[in-house]
Amino acid sequence: MATHVTRAGLGLALGLWATTVCAGEWSGYAALAYTGYMHAPLYADQARSDFSAALQPEYRHRRENSKDEFTFIPFVRLDQQDAERSHGDIRELAWVKVGEAYEWRVGVRKVFWGVAESQHLVNIINQTDLVENIDAEAKLGQPMVNFAAIRSWGTLDVFILPYFRERTFPGRDGRLRTELVVDTDQATYESSRGRRHVDYALRWSKSFSGVDIGVSRFYGTSRDPRLLLGSNGAGTPVLAPRYDLIHQTGVDVALTAGSWLWKLEAIHRSGPGAGYTASTAGFEYTFSNIFNSTVDLGVLAEYLYDERGDTATTPFQDDIFAGLRLAFNDAQGSELLLGAIQDRRSHARFFNVEASRRLGSLWKLSLQARAFTHIPVNDLLFGMRQDDYIQVELARYF
Repeated sequence: MATHVTRAGLGLALGLWATTVCAGEWSGYAALAYTGYMHAPLYADQARSDFSAALQPEYRHRRENSKDEFTFIPFVRLDQQDAERSHGDIRELAWVKVGEAYEWRVGVRKVFWGVAESQHLVNIINQTDLVENIDAEAKLGQPMVNFAAIRSWGTLDVFILPYFRERTFPGRDGRLRTELVVDTDQATYESSRGRRHVDYALRWSKSFSGVDIGVSRFYGTSRDPRLLLGSNGAGTPVLAPRYDLIHQTGVDVALTAGSWLWKLEAIHRSGPGAGYTASTAGFEYTFSNIFNSTVDLGVLAEYLYDERGDTATTPFQDDIFAGLRLAFNDAQGSELLLGAIQDRRSHARFFNVEASRRLGSLWKLSLQARAFTHIPVNDLLFGMRQDDYIQVELARYF
């Protein structure tokens, strides 16, 4: 089983464990998932179906008469087909100290920035756990020291990130992968310190009069590797990740006006080669209690832009996203999201369906379906053109 737990993060946070009394609350979930693919695989090592199991317990402890909190969230998945997807990680192992106008957060943590639905350009602190899901929503835990100053003029977060996490990629047996397998053993870095390069980030955020705004600045190792052509020991062509040093300035804005929610994420990034700008902008309009029911219907639309065009490390450079979100507001928490992204030039399309519903108080059933159509040979999704799938997951919470 591939393991993605960092020694630096583990050593840092285990010291915090020793300072706490081992009494707190446990929760979490265990899940079984089945994935069925609609088409025969493109490559000989792949299969038509896949079973996997995941476990994510959560331990939280708060000292008596204190707001300080200790959190431990490990994660492990076992996958039937892809050895790279069988992996473990520490999502969080951290201590948070809360003061009158400040917070210290030390250890391994997950931090989320962003407001858009289709992609999160500004969300740069944590590395993507790509073997979990191609939507880049699953993240690896990041070792950090984070100080937040909370004032009337907003919240200023300062991050020191002492250890880098490499992105996970599907293996030769995995589906939803690139045509050539990504060989993570051949990863290279612009910095001579490699994974131990210290990264830094700042973010100012504030909410006022229906507006939530964040402005961020990052310097360090890019979470988005360039994939360079190489070969393994047997002479087979592979892709080798290259992690460059970058500067990134980001802005995220959400404006609520009645039933409208307007969203913007924009970045400017510089590093090797020319700097570039990318953005995602759009809206969500909610029709409440449609047809005199308790159901809310959200209509979403966004435009995805990347100045690099065909040289971008993302398939979304000039694309339109449209979707519908149904919130049933029932006791079971039933939800449904339908979405599609279309490239304005090639007309390549990516379809997504997500649904979930609680079964009683302890169980949850989730469904996800994805499909790819009209994918051209020069598209980053070309290797997945046969990988339309439906995934059903049953989770037990405790």
